[in-house]
Amino acid sequence: MRTRVVITGLGAVTPLGSSPEALWEGLLAGRSGVGPITLFDTSAMKTHFAAEVKDFDGPALLGAKEVRRMDRYTQFSVAAARQAVQDAGLHISDANRDRVAVVIGSAIGGMSTLYKEMQVLFERGPSRVSPFLVPMMLPDSGAASVAIDLGARGPNYSPVTACATGTDSVGQAADLIRMGRADVVIGGAGESVVVPIALAGLNVMTALSTRNDEPQRASRPFDRTRDGFVMGEGSAVLVLESLEHAQGRGAHILAEVLGYGSTNDAYHISAPAENGAGAAISMQVALRDAGLGTGDIQYINAHGTSTPLNDKSETAAIKTVFGERAYTIPISSTKSMTGHLLGASGALEALICVKALGDQQIPPTINYEFPDPVCDLDYTPNTARSLPLEHVMSNSFGFGGHNATLVLGRWTGNGAAAGAG
Repeated sequence: MRTRVVITGLGAVTPLGSSPEALWEGLLAGRSGVGPITLFDTSAMKTHFAAEVKDFDGPALLGAKEVRRMDRYTQFSVAAARQAVQDAGLHISDANRDRVAVVIGSAIGGMSTLYKEMQVLFERGPSRVSPFLVPMMLPDSGAASVAIDLGARGPNYSPVTACATGTDSVGQAADLIRMGRADVVIGGAGESVVVPIALAGLNVMTALSTRNDEPQRASRPFDRTRDGFVMGEGSAVLVLESLEHAQGRGAHILAEVLGYGSTNDAYHISAPAENGAGAAISMQVALRDAGLGTGDIQYINAHGTSTPLNDKSETAAIKTVFGERAYTIPISSTKSMTGHLLGASGALEALICVKALGDQQIPPTINYEFPDPVCDLDYTPNTARSLPLEHVMSNSFGFGGHNATLVLGRWTGNGAAAGAG
């Protein structure tokens, strides 16, 4: 019998607040976390806004000395991991630390550090570059720093699958437990690339919205007038445990990880397959892994980036998987409020799905005003919705054709996720 994996703790640093509670309150209220960029001068840029993390005091939370050795994305990851472990009531000690793993991904790593130190190199010379540049810029620094901070000595990985990274991190964390290689995994992702080079690069790709006159209305997934995504930053971390371990220590169980799917389009370095074929297979694999059918899903947290191609292809993929039932399943894109956290987005949206299962509420897709004939499903427009939820799905898709899907189940407190065998 397969080892069952449950979620016992949540942590989040987001544009809507630096806790899961603040994030969830903002989502249900339909509040946008998008605003003018404050981290640098955007006057030469086509896009002047992003979903920044606000009021985050790294030195106060983590210590001034430690922060000097951490990129901003790593600070977010460590802060979110601390929250998640505290929320889980998990004590890591010599007795268990070798069975506690960390899987914290990042699509890009410490780009803000790299950009800053490149400027130092050009302006002040090579001898003035920080000796911490290399460890700070690596995509595995978040995972390594979380392990150091918490004293977790089990397996340690940092998946890199573009914007599917966070979902793959949670899925691979569950797989580690199922394989018997860990009892507990601190799983999630962090990202912080609101820097000039990233903004410029995405602008020349025409990937970003340029709705500078109304930034809070710029992220509008599935809306006919969508013109690109809004860059976000932050981190989300979940504590995953085997059911036996969680029950053995009397943990409060929040949800169960039922299924995980991961595929690749094998199509294009940045564009999704137009018919969503790879995404559809990812959803089908996750459903099979969960032992569920298409009739068992009551909500889908969509990747929903607000780009013309992504939203169209994801809609097509959902129709491929669910057939006529696709028209009756509530779907929402919380990126309409948080922006697109790139590699951290999937972990954040997995956390949101846990909150949805717990509260039996679906967050909305805000800024949805003009229906698109090719995006004709129920996107939960503009207002949160209460609905009985037993099983939910979360999708993430990334450059390079990466697709990842999670299926989560409500925990009933009687030893089984609702509806699961």
